Amino acid sequence: MPPSTLGVNTLPDIVVMFFLLGMIAGLVRSDLTVPKAAYETLSLLLMLTIGLKGGMALYGNLHWQLVPELLTVMALGAVIPLVLFPLLRKLVGLNLADSASIAAHYGSVSAGTFAVALAYVETHALVVSPEVTLYLVAMELPAIVVGLLLYRRFQTDGTVQPTMGKLWHEAFTNQGVILLLGGVIIGVMYGPIQGAAVTDLYTGAFKAVLALFLLEMGLMAAATLRPFPWVHWRLLSFALIAPPLLALVGIAAGKFLGMSEGTQVILASLTASASYIAAPVAIKGAIPKADIGLAMLASLGLTFPLNVLLGIGFYHYLILL
Repeated sequence: MPPSTLGVNTLPDIVVMFFLLGMIAGLVRSDLTVPKAAYETLSLLLMLTIGLKGGMALYGNLHWQLVPELLTVMALGAVIPLVLFPLLRKLVGLNLADSASIAAHYGSVSAGTFAVALAYVETHALVVSPEVTLYLVAMELPAIVVGLLLYRRFQTDGTVQPTMGKLWHEAFTNQGVILLLGGVIIGVMYGPIQGAAVTDLYTGAFKAVLALFLLEMGLMAAATLRPFPWVHWRLLSFALIAPPLLALVGIAAGKFLGMSEGTQVILASLTASASYIAAPVAIKGAIPKADIGLAMLASLGLTFPLNVLLGIGFYHYLILL
C-alpha cells in the first residue's frame, strides 16, 4: 500500500485538531478552560463508550482462543516496566520512587491514545479484532502492580507498604477500569441491536466526546510544558524516544499472533503510550515519594502529543513495511 493511503496527503482526523487547538491555546496563555466537572463527565463518557463499543463488537464472538492473546497482552504490560526500570535509574538518573513510578506509567496505557487510535482505524476502514478494548485492562493492571513491586523490592527506608490484596483492589476498582469492564459486559449482554436505544446515543457521539476530551488534554499538556523544563532534559528525551521503540514491541507481538492490520495499529499505539489517568492515582497512593508531576510531564506533556499528532500514523506505516 503506498504511503498516500495512510493520509499523508490528506488532513489528519478532525479529533486530532481539537488536541492541537487546546495545546496552542495553552501555550499562548489563552483564558480558554474546560470546567473540571465537564472534563470529569467527558472522561466518564469516553471510558464507558469505549467499553460499550468493545462489548458490542464481542457480542457473539467470545471464544477460548482469546485467552492466549490476552495473556500475551498482559505479559507486555508486565514486561515493559521491568525493562524500563533499570534504564530510568541508570540512564535517565531518576531515584527509586520516580523510576518505579514512570516505569509503571509507561507499562500502563493511555485510554486517550486508544480512543484516537480507534478513531484512526475507523477512519481508514481497517479491520480490528473485537477484543481490543480488553487490551486496556489487560495491560494497565499488570503494569501498575509490577511498578509497585519494583519499588518494594529495592526500597530500604522501612516505609510500610500496602498489601498485595489492597494493591489489586485499588487497581481493579478505579473508575476507569469499572467503566471499561462494565461497558464491555453490558455490550456483550445486549449487543448492537437489543441495546440500541441506549448504546447508539453513546457510540454515535464517540468522536464528538473524544474531540472535547482532547481539547482539555491539549490544555493540560501545554500546562506541563510552560515554562519548558529544560532541567529534566534526560526524562524529556526518554519521553520522545521510548514510544516508537515500545511501538515496535507491540508490532512484533501483533505479527507473532497474526493480528489484523487495524488490531496491530491499536496494540502498537497502546505499547507506545503512557497512562495519565489510572496510573497516577494508583502510584500516588502507593508510592508517596514519587513525583507525579514528573510522570505527567513525560506521559501527558510529550508522549501523548507525540502519539496523537504523529505516532499512530507512523506506527501504521511501519506495520505495512
